[in-house]
Amino acid sequence: MITESSYDIFFMSEAIKEAEKSLEKGEPPVGAVVVRNCEIISYGHNLRETLQDPTAHAELLAIKAAALSLKRWRLSDCIIYVTLEPCAMCAGAMVLARISRLVYGADDPKSGAVRSLMNLLDDKRLNHRVEVTTGVLAAECGALLRDFFSSRRK
Repeated sequence: MITESSYDIFFMSEAIKEAEKSLEKGEPPVGAVVVRNCEIISYGHNLRETLQDPTAHAELLAIKAAALSLKRWRLSDCIIYVTLEPCAMCAGAMVLARISRLVYGADDPKSGAVRSLMNLLDDKRLNHRVEVTTGVLAAECGALLRDFFSSRRK
C-alpha cells in the first residue's frame, strides 16, 4: 500500500528533476509540479534569467500550465509540489488559484512566505487557505540550491 508520504516523496522527486532543468540553464534550481488525481498535469522550473521575467518562477509557470491544461483558473482539486518554500508572489498565486495543498522541500529564510517570513497561505483574512506540508526531501532540495550558489561565488 502506498502511503501519502510515499506519494509526496515521488512527486517531490519529480519537482527535483524540474529543478535540475533550471540548473542546466544556469538558473537557480527550483522546480514545481502540479498534481491532480495522482497524475502530474503540469511542470515548471525557474526561467527568470532565461526569459528576463521577474515572474517566471517555477510555481507560477506550473500553475499557469495547469490552468491551461484544465481550461479553468480554479485549481481546488490540485496539489503543488515545489522544491523551495514559495515567495509572497507565488504563495499569493496559490491562494488565488485555490490550490488545495502545497508540499515543499527546503525552507527559504530570505523570502519564504509560507513559514519563514510569514504564513500567507493560512491567513484568516484571505478567502482561501492552502494546506501545507513542509520538509519533503528537504536535504536534497537544499543541497541543489547550496551547490548552485556556492559554485556561483567561486
